[in-house]
Amino acid sequence: MADFLYSIIPNVMDKPDLLWKAFIQTLQMVGIAGCISLVIGIPLGVLLFTTKTGGVLQSRPVHLILSKFCDIFRSIPFILLAVLLLGLSRLIMGTAIGVKGAIIPLLFGTIPYLARQVEGALAEVPDGLIEAAQAMGCSPWEIVYRVYLKESIPGIARGVTITLISLVNFTAIAGTIGAGGLGNFAIMYGHGKNQPDISVVVILIIVVLVSIIQAIGSTVARKTTH
Repeated sequence: MADFLYSIIPNVMDKPDLLWKAFIQTLQMVGIAGCISLVIGIPLGVLLFTTKTGGVLQSRPVHLILSKFCDIFRSIPFILLAVLLLGLSRLIMGTAIGVKGAIIPLLFGTIPYLARQVEGALAEVPDGLIEAAQAMGCSPWEIVYRVYLKESIPGIARGVTITLISLVNFTAIAGTIGAGGLGNFAIMYGHGKNQPDISVVVILIIVVLVSIIQAIGSTVARKTTH
């Protein structure tokens, strides 16, 4: 088996430790940035939707600020955003390279995206349910928790899935500016040293990782749909 693998992916077989290290770095970036994005992005999306005109927590100034924040950072290509935030990464994380240095750009790239996904999921909740809850005397925050969040779990699950898949892609891009991970491994060796088997293997690993995330997200969305 080893001889066969050496015959088709010789450069990968010569660097198993580097490939494994790059894979772990990618998982770290996705895991850390993903968890923080969920904690911040979902509440941000809820506020984005409920503070709009006619929302249960209507507040035009709050909605305007949140909306502009999301629109601005979503409009910047991630590679430019990562370069733009190098200074902020050094200030907060103490470095602009490696896994630690990538976290800040990844958060600014994913949180606004997830917030818009959550906003869209909440918009799918029927107005009749909201009117019924208001008629029963529910407070705005009770409506948010008991109606909006509970009824939009499938939509939020799909939004989280899309966001995490985008995050995997962002980590590959972050690798081009020294963040490490599979993207950096592919650029450094697959492209830089003209070892195409490394690029192919990295692509296959990312495809498998994305497929796993999609499968989990689809399962959660399906089981919570009623």
